[in-house]
Amino acid sequence: MTTVAALAPWLGGALGLSGVAVAASRRRELAVRWCAWAVGVPLITGAFWLGRPGAAALAVTAGVIAAVEYGGLLRLGRADRAVLAAAVTGVVLAAWLAPSEVPRVLVIGALAVAAVPLAAGDADGGLRRLGAGLLGLAWLSVLAALVPLGASALAVFVAVSVADITAYFAGRRLGGPRLSPLSPAKRWSGTVAGAAAGVGVLVLLSAASWPAALAVAVGGPAGDLVESMIKRGARVKDAGSWLPGSGGLLDRVDSLLGALAILVVLS
Repeated sequence: MTTVAALAPWLGGALGLSGVAVAASRRRELAVRWCAWAVGVPLITGAFWLGRPGAAALAVTAGVIAAVEYGGLLRLGRADRAVLAAAVTGVVLAAWLAPSEVPRVLVIGALAVAAVPLAAGDADGGLRRLGAGLLGLAWLSVLAALVPLGASALAVFVAVSVADITAYFAGRRLGGPRLSPLSPAKRWSGTVAGAAAGVGVLVLLSAASWPAALAVAVGGPAGDLVESMIKRGARVKDAGSWLPGSGGLLDRVDSLLGALAILVVLS
């Protein structure tokens, strides 16, 4: 069984080796991204080290930030964003404190999201706000899976991160057919190479299983395409600008959201 203690040396070693590679490349944008990872990886690992309370705190923090960014992309008002963030937080807390109540909390969250445009009497944009809110709740609530999955979720996060990086560089070098009109820069060659690298990481971390492999190989790219669809509809490049070298949090966890969704379904 995968544990955080077993993963920590691998994460520390990967961070150190990548730092040497980034320094050798002398590329400023890579250095900025590495610095963000140097701060984020210990924080994320420490959260999982604390068990379910730490994973819940991490999921709530990520869920609130992601809900705000998502609301910004779809031009939702403050009330819509606040209720969406509260609904996602409720699902995460239920996954921690009362797992059997998660379906009930999801329904309550959906009703709360729907109540905002209804209470405002928004006849013109109410349907759009309702659809956007329910999609956001369904998409972001999968962060609650971080709580029961624990170290396995951390391993999947590492795997999809490696898969993303591999897909980017392999796609640029190998070329070939585009993966989707939603993301013209991505190629099938890069996606296949990324999937192989991600599954290889799962094997290396002793976290390989057919649901995890399918989550990384299929869910990761699918999650990335979902965010690409949303950003193209909003005509923006990044979900935010506060995360150095990465835009926003959604730009970093979109693949993880897709992978977690697959794991939730297969669990």
